[in-house]
Amino acid sequence: MNASELFVKALENEGVSVVYGVPGEENLDLLEALRKSSIELILTRHEQGAGFMAATYGRLTGKVGVCLATLGPGATNLVTAGAYAQLGAFPMMMITGQKPIKKSKQGQFQIVDVVRMMEPLTKYSRQIVNVNRIAATIREAFRVAQEERPGAVHLEFPEDVSAEPVEDNKVPFQVSHARRPEAGDKVIREAAKIIRNAEYPLLLVGAGANRKLVRKALSEFVDKTGVYFFNTQMGKGVVDEYNPRFLGTAALSENDYIHCAIDRSDLVINVGHDVVEKPPFFMNHNGRKVIHVNFNSATVDNVYFPQLEVVGDISSSLFRLTSEVGGLEKDFSYFRRIREHLCDHLREKTSDPGFPLKPQRIVADVRRVMPADGVIALDNGMYKIWFARNYLASEPNSVLLDNALASMGAGLPSAMEVARIYPSRRVMAVTGDGGFMMNCQELETAVRLGLDLVVLVLNDSAYGMIRWKQYIMGLNDFGLEFTNPDFVKLAESFGVHGHRVAQADDFQPLLESCFAAGGVHLIDVPIDYSENNRVLVDELKEKVCLI
Repeated sequence: MNASELFVKALENEGVSVVYGVPGEENLDLLEALRKSSIELILTRHEQGAGFMAATYGRLTGKVGVCLATLGPGATNLVTAGAYAQLGAFPMMMITGQKPIKKSKQGQFQIVDVVRMMEPLTKYSRQIVNVNRIAATIREAFRVAQEERPGAVHLEFPEDVSAEPVEDNKVPFQVSHARRPEAGDKVIREAAKIIRNAEYPLLLVGAGANRKLVRKALSEFVDKTGVYFFNTQMGKGVVDEYNPRFLGTAALSENDYIHCAIDRSDLVINVGHDVVEKPPFFMNHNGRKVIHVNFNSATVDNVYFPQLEVVGDISSSLFRLTSEVGGLEKDFSYFRRIREHLCDHLREKTSDPGFPLKPQRIVADVRRVMPADGVIALDNGMYKIWFARNYLASEPNSVLLDNALASMGAGLPSAMEVARIYPSRRVMAVTGDGGFMMNCQELETAVRLGLDLVVLVLNDSAYGMIRWKQYIMGLNDFGLEFTNPDFVKLAESFGVHGHRVAQADDFQPLLESCFAAGGVHLIDVPIDYSENNRVLVDELKEKVCLI
C-alpha cells in the first residue's frame, strides 16, 4: 500500500463518496488510488466549478465536500470556491498536489506557497510531509471542517510523498461525533422573560438556522408564541414563508418595507445570525434589544451588539424557549398591516405583459412552475435581490443564494450539484449573463453527468448590479455594458437544448415544457431592469411607515 491508497482509505472512512476536480500530473498516484476505490471522480472543466460543486454538497448535506486540483494554477483556481465555502459556512476540503519536496529537479517551476495562500481563506491548511500522519491529519481536517462554524480546509499532498510505501497495518482513525453543548437554564429563563416583557417582539431567521435541522423548532416557536418573523437571504425557507406571520426577506439593509416593522419593534430575537451576511438591519442605541440565539457567541461590530446571548444547540434552545414563553398576548396589528401592505406590493407586475420581461414577472413565473421542494440556485447579480424579496420559499435550502462572498460564477455549478444529489426534484440555475459566462464551460459537465436542469440566463448585456449602484450614487452610466454571444447556439454547441423567450406570455409554458422534457435546457431571457430604480430606489424613498 502506498500513501495515496491510505489517503483514499481515510476519505472512504469519512464517508466520502465523490470527489470533484481537475487532476494534474502531481495527483496521478492519488488518481490511481481513487480509480481502485469506491469513490466517484467527477471531472469538471475548471477547478472553480469543482470547488463550487463540493461546497454545495457540503451546504446541502452537512458533510464535507471534497475537491481536487494540481499545484500552482490549479490550486489558485480553487481560491474563490474556498472563500465561498469559508464565508458561507459550507464544509469543504480542497486537496492540491505539489512538486516533490524531498528531491526536486525542476527548480521553482509552477511552485507557489499554496499552504500559506490558503491559510487566510480556510479553517485549516496543511502540507502532508510524513506518511505516518496521513490518517490523523485527514481525521482532524474533517472534524474542523464540520464543527460550528463550518468552513473550508485544505491539504497539500506532494508528489513524492503520495507515492511512498506505507505499512499495511496503517488504518484510518475512527470517526467520532461530539454532541453540541446546550444553553444553560438561567439564560433560557432570562431570554423568556425579556420576550414576555417586550411589547413588539420580532423573530429574525439567519443563515445559521439553515445549516442544521432547526425548522421544526423554529416553526413551533412561531406557532405557539404567535410572534411575527422575517429572515435574511440565506435564512430563506427555514420557516415556511407562506406562513401568515411572515413579514418578508431582508434583501436590503435598510429602508425597505420590512424595516418599518423593525423600527417599531422593541426586541429582535435573532436566530442563527452570521456576521458575514450583509446586515439585515442596522442596530443603534435606541432602546431596541436583541437576543442572539446561535451555536456560537456573537461577533460584535458597529451594527451588531446583542444584549443577551443564548449560546448552544439552536433547536434545544428554541424548544425550551417555546415552553418557557408560551402564547404571547400582544398587539401585533401593526405587523399585520405591514404584511398586508407588503403582500400587495409583491403582487405588482407579476403578470406584466411587457417585453423584455420585468423582474417581477420572471420571479412570479418561476415560482408558479417550481413545486415546494423545487430548488433554485442563484448566481450573483441584481436579480438576486428580486428573488430574495419576491420569491416565497417553503422548504430549507430550496433557494440557494450567496449573501456572504457573493461570488459571480457559482450559480450553474451549484445547481448542477443540487440536480445530481436530488435527481427527482425540479432544479433551476438562475444566472445573469455576466455570471453565466464565468463558468459556462460546466454545461459540458452537466450534459456528461446526464442531469435534469434548467438554466435561466437573464440577459441585459451589462453588469446590472453595479450599473444600478452607479444610478443610486448619481454617477454617469459608464463602463459596464458588453456584447453577449448567441446563448442558444452556445448551449447547442455543448449538447444543451437552447431556447430564447420572445414574449412574456411564452415564458411560463416554456419552463414547463423544459422540465417535462428532461435533460439540460438553457433559456435566454431578456430582462428589463428599469424596475430597479422605480421599485428599489424611488418608491422606497417615498415610503411612509405609518401604515
